[in-house]
Amino acid sequence: NMSRSDLAKQTCTVARAVETVGDPWTLMILREMFLGGRRFDDIQRQIGIAPHTLSSRLKRLESVGVVRREAYSDRPVRYEYRLTEMGRDLWPAIIALKNWGDKWFDGHLERPIEIIHKSCGHAIQPGMACPECGEPMGAHDARPAISPGYKQEREKARNR
Repeated sequence: NMSRSDLAKQTCTVARAVETVGDPWTLMILREMFLGGRRFDDIQRQIGIAPHTLSSRLKRLESVGVVRREAYSDRPVRYEYRLTEMGRDLWPAIIALKNWGDKWFDGHLERPIEIIHKSCGHAIQPGMACPECGEPMGAHDARPAISPGYKQEREKARNR
């Protein structure tokens, strides 16, 4: 039986990512930050999380490099939280969860939150596309393959 901490030690990057950001409160904090939330009190109020839980999740996200703290007041010292490049790179994951939730759990005719593409102003539903040819991609349009670099690493490790 594998414990949650064992996930971080796995070779599989999905397991390591889930161990880092895969609990419900962390995902809700990230959602709120992508919606513009930066201050502790605002995030806490928006998602209804206990202050202690929010504090521990933010400390964890900061320690792994997903968010950074920035002081916005000296007296008293108050911080806001900003997504780092690592944190901003979680946007497709949060959008994928939003799209899935809109499709399968939203009883309304309209999506509660629309995503507006800033440069053209259109409400869109972002999705995956192949960066090489631009064609939209679903699960059946992809296949896994062990990367050549990883194969080489494994061979080197075996030969030591």
